[in-house]
Amino acid sequence: MSPRAARPSRTARPSRTALSARTLSLRLGVPVGALLAWQLAAWGHGSVFFPTPASILAHGHALWFSGPPGRLFLSDDAVTHLLPSLGRVVAGFSLAAVCGIVLGLVLGRSRDAYALCDPVLQFARAVPPPALVPVFVVLLAPGTRMQLASIVLSAVWPVLINTADGVRAVDPLRLEVAAALRMPLAERVLLLYLPAALPRVFAGLRLSLSLSLILMVFSELLPGTTNGIGFQLVDAQTRSDLLTVWAVIVLLGVVGQVLNSALLAAERLLLGGRRETRSPSPTRLRRAGSG
Repeated sequence: MSPRAARPSRTARPSRTALSARTLSLRLGVPVGALLAWQLAAWGHGSVFFPTPASILAHGHALWFSGPPGRLFLSDDAVTHLLPSLGRVVAGFSLAAVCGIVLGLVLGRSRDAYALCDPVLQFARAVPPPALVPVFVVLLAPGTRMQLASIVLSAVWPVLINTADGVRAVDPLRLEVAAALRMPLAERVLLLYLPAALPRVFAGLRLSLSLSLILMVFSELLPGTTNGIGFQLVDAQTRSDLLTVWAVIVLLGVVGQVLNSALLAAERLLLGGRRETRSPSPTRLRRAGSG
């Protein structure tokens, strides 16, 4: 028997399908185990202040998703409260993302501008976002404008600062090549600044999304609000409707998870599944400049 044949065979690596199934089982096993533990604990406690997950889900379904099929099973409460809140979150987050990326690109390209504005940016980021809501209540009448302003001006800072930091991280050699080729500003933004800043931009977007959801609920808790998930939460609390309070809390968690999953899917699509991207090589810049 040859020495090669006498060697023990290497352990076969698990296939990609097996790894995916294992990851999926772990991701599903932890939430299912937590729900079962919650269900058993609520049964054992037997208190109206600590309902079971089954009763919360049944109540939430009857409250928001028991409408006609022509309206995608959305009930009147969902149309009155859920959809306006989702609209505020999406609109406020989108405005904050656009403003943060544009301003971050502008500030990141200029070292002097960034040095001058950095203390103001750090100060604005350090202010707790809910502390700004009373200011908007004074400046703007309670309503959608006040809620959108509080979301945008609180959620814009993570995107702005992360975008500026990503732009400042561009390799100076590539900037020199782009300057030597007299590359137009639009091509520099598309080929240099955005590819270098995208990983940090998405890190800022994830923080901004969480802040947008928090500010949406907080702004709807204030007097003068007539609809929204936050309004429904306060209304249920004043009526001692604890089952609705728990259903709103669970709904907010589900909405946050869905929005975060959509943002992660967009990140994987744009970055190709990588957390870090590299700027284009000087050769690619020369081709773009010559073209």
